[in-house]
Amino acid sequence: MQKRKAKTRKSIIKRFKFTKSGKILHRSAGQDHYRTKRTGKQRRAMRGWTKLSSPDAKKIKKLLKS
Repeated sequence: MQKRKAKTRKSIIKRFKFTKSGKILHRSAGQDHYRTKRTGKQRRAMRGWTKLSSPDAKKIKKLLKS
């Protein structure tokens, strides 16, 4: 009997970006509404990609393997 190949989780691929060095990047939350309270500097900062914390990155890598 053949071993089944694990499928990649498409939801993770859409939400995260993986660098060549192994870092996992994500978009910051809270960009949809209630933006008038924030300063322009805060809004610009939220647009970019930010590095995921190491415990969370470990979980994401584990999900990709399954």
